[in-house]
Amino acid sequence: MQIRDLPYADPGVPDVRSGTRFLLWLGRQQLGGQVKSLLWGLLHHLGIAGLPLGVGLAVQAVVDRDGGRLALAGALLVVLGAAIAAGDVMLHRTAVTNWITAAARVQQLLSRKTAELGSVLTRRVAAGEVVAVSTGDVEKIGWFVEALSRFAAAAVTLVVICVGLVVYQPALGVVVAVGIPVLALAVLPLLPRATRRADVQREKAGRATELASDTVAGLRVLRGIGGEELFLRRYRAASQEVRGAAVHSARMWALIAAIQVVLPGLLLIAVVAYGTRLALDGRIEVGELVTVYSAVALTHHALRNFEEIAMAFSFSRPSAKRAARVLALARTTTTTAEAGDGRREATGDLYDPLTGLRAPAGLFTAVVCGDPDVAGRLADRLGGHPAEPDADHTSVLLGGVPLDELPLEDARTVVLVQDKDPVLLSGTLRELLDVPASGAVRAGEALSAARCDDVLDALAQASVDTGGDPMRTRITERGRSLSGGQRQRLALARSLVTDPEVLVLDEPTSAVDAHTEATVATGIAELRRTRTTVVLASSPLLLDRADRVVLVHDGQAVAVGTHRDLLATEPRYRAVVTRETDEELAAPAPRVGELEALEGESA
Repeated sequence: MQIRDLPYADPGVPDVRSGTRFLLWLGRQQLGGQVKSLLWGLLHHLGIAGLPLGVGLAVQAVVDRDGGRLALAGALLVVLGAAIAAGDVMLHRTAVTNWITAAARVQQLLSRKTAELGSVLTRRVAAGEVVAVSTGDVEKIGWFVEALSRFAAAAVTLVVICVGLVVYQPALGVVVAVGIPVLALAVLPLLPRATRRADVQREKAGRATELASDTVAGLRVLRGIGGEELFLRRYRAASQEVRGAAVHSARMWALIAAIQVVLPGLLLIAVVAYGTRLALDGRIEVGELVTVYSAVALTHHALRNFEEIAMAFSFSRPSAKRAARVLALARTTTTTAEAGDGRREATGDLYDPLTGLRAPAGLFTAVVCGDPDVAGRLADRLGGHPAEPDADHTSVLLGGVPLDELPLEDARTVVLVQDKDPVLLSGTLRELLDVPASGAVRAGEALSAARCDDVLDALAQASVDTGGDPMRTRITERGRSLSGGQRQRLALARSLVTDPEVLVLDEPTSAVDAHTEATVATGIAELRRTRTTVVLASSPLLLDRADRVVLVHDGQAVAVGTHRDLLATEPRYRAVVTRETDEELAAPAPRVGELEALEGESA
């Protein structure tokens, strides 16, 4: 896989049983790239390992005044230099390719999982953890995958050096063959402690990232209540904890790095001392001593890969563990139709067997729940992706067809859910409304139905470089330049443009004033006159424009009728809609004339 071939047509099915298994799975998925990097790494490291032989031959040739051998040694050094240069360039190229392609694979897997779970993702995993996984963790996972082949090349090279020195000069070669494994494994006792410190640092960094994300997302509210300084102090304290943990972790890695420098130095001193005695005794030649000395000195280059792979694994394992935890999340029910080639048409009434809620096809159905959290979970169920599995795994039916038996893409096409906190991506208004749609609803019609005239005026005034065209005006990240009501109505227009078979809206007018709410409700009813619309709300203005209203109490649909009928006959409904007290509920139900006055007050 080359960088130019990205993205992957299919990133695969990851092994998410643990962080280590996920890392190994990534390595297996890039076996071809790992083999290329290993071969180029061997060329590079063995070229470096061969330099002492050429230098030793040259020194001995000078001592013996042998011009032929000196020329041969020079030619050997030239060949080794070319091999080192080519190996270094290609090793870097293949290693970086492994890094980038591994990171891209992880990002594609995360994107696929995000699309599969939708808004349910942040209900199961903290938003800060999702951000940490998709940014810093991806880089660290790619680092381990990239370092793996270079480490393998270095390990093979060290084995070749030890065997070669034992054959070339047994007396000194045995010393090196015993010392090199000790150098390579000397840091192993320190790795568990270093790993624990790295884990603590990652955990604290993740919490700080989550706190920063929450602070930025709620900055408008914080300013309203004067809480900026409080959250600033909290983030300052969290960042200092991250700094302290990073320093604590760095000390251990500094100790490991120091050992990797000190021990090779001690081995080099031992080889020189013992080799000098052997040379003085005439048991070895000067060139042989130079060769062994140079070989030991250059092993430091290969040994650095042992330190790097230890660091890469220690830093990437927590990252891989977090990524595996996110990727292990799944829809609470399986989609059986995805395994077959048959397709089922889903159209008709939307029915939830768990709550008994039914939304007839082509009607505007309003659902009233006393608990906003219950309403949010119900909206997720109606969209086919509940936050938590049900005891009997019941599926919502559309025209008698379980949504779980439809391919995910088809289920998302026929049923669209807009939650109470929709997100606006940065870009122009035209790009915002350029979403997969049936084509039956134009952008202008959707904006008009969502009563976005004031939003268009504001964007036109802000579009200095676009000639006053609001459709070409850029919207800032998450629409923060707009008010909450304006963002909500733009998100509603985006949902209306898609024109799905069933549209589920959770509190679509909670951030607008009463007059705008009434006109938006009318616009929704008019635009989706022949489509199925389900709105979860408790506003009398919106409920009064619905074709039918369903009261959900204690997880069950307990009453169905028009808004006025339920207000007059159902005390539990009246308690939710009018916020009446227990004493007021005990009083007789209001008459029709009183109902109209009551609705006027509620508006």
